[in-house]
Amino acid sequence: MKKRTGVLLSIALAAGTLLSACGKDDGGGSNADGKKDAFKVAMVTDTGGVDDKSFNQSAWEGLQKFGKDNDLKKGTGFKYLQSTSASDYAPNLNSLVRENYKLVYGIGFLMQQDIQKVAKQQPKAQLALVDSVVPEKNVASITFKEHEGSFLVGLIAGMQTKSNKVGFVGGVDSELIKKFENGFKAGVKTANPKAEIFVQYAGDFNKAEKGQAIANTFYGKGADIIYHAAGGTGKGVFTEAKNRSKNGEKVWVIGVDRDQHEEGMPEDVTLTSMVKRVDKAVEEVSKQTMDGKFPGGKTVEFGLDEDGVGIAPHKDNVSKDALAKVDEYKKKIQNGDITVPKTDKEYKTFESNMKK
Repeated sequence: MKKRTGVLLSIALAAGTLLSACGKDDGGGSNADGKKDAFKVAMVTDTGGVDDKSFNQSAWEGLQKFGKDNDLKKGTGFKYLQSTSASDYAPNLNSLVRENYKLVYGIGFLMQQDIQKVAKQQPKAQLALVDSVVPEKNVASITFKEHEGSFLVGLIAGMQTKSNKVGFVGGVDSELIKKFENGFKAGVKTANPKAEIFVQYAGDFNKAEKGQAIANTFYGKGADIIYHAAGGTGKGVFTEAKNRSKNGEKVWVIGVDRDQHEEGMPEDVTLTSMVKRVDKAVEEVSKQTMDGKFPGGKTVEFGLDEDGVGIAPHKDNVSKDALAKVDEYKKKIQNGDITVPKTDKEYKTFESNMKK
């Protein structure tokens, strides 16, 4: 009897030990110290990649700064997944959600449908989309007033063109990139009503050869300044400008999204850049979310008032008169004295009003 009682006691103790061990892994996000899992954040690039010298890179720079400022470890506390094609968007987003990242960014409007799909499939996930709006409670939509910043670089182009011919190279013809185009055209015409503006879209954000071919056409037609809003495609615009500069031709490129001064070196062909502070937006929304204030279901917009758009810090190639004009019109925009057009229709109205 004693032997049987001892066996039963042993089994009970073993079972208790097992249950105790199982209880430590409750799936509730606690670590060995009994604390909640640390905040961690990640992003999914579009096909331009994290080293596109533009939009995706700016987002990654913002995420890295946030990680550094908050002592997060790269690869676990913060990281990115690169998309080589559009078919990678949804799997990459879902992968990060499954890895329990507290906030997952989709970088670029091309991810709109995938963000919306994942948001519905994963209602507890906290997602953020840059450059478009998804009306879901678990999605923070981050947008910018690109037309305002583009207007300012348009002023510079209009004032500094020698040929009275400038160009605009867009990536994908879309509502978003139209904001860059129309803001730029309005700025050019405000500073120089006689200027001729060439416009063409590459149909892609990651085809440098297309960007170079369009730039070759524009420069060949006499344009001496080209503004690109084309992501990785814009690399080709810089290549063409640098090649022509080596042959003694003075042409310029206006960069986009981040300060692209270095892209124009060593030939120094970057006139200025329209800086779109995707990095700042990523930092800000990450901080809000970490502090328990995730702006889900809201649109967070960054314009001149929020220092979300503007001209680049490198101003060596911009004339004093052009900089003065930029300051003048920046105040006018902020004061509501001028409304910068975003669409083709608004631009036509803007141009018509200038002629009155």
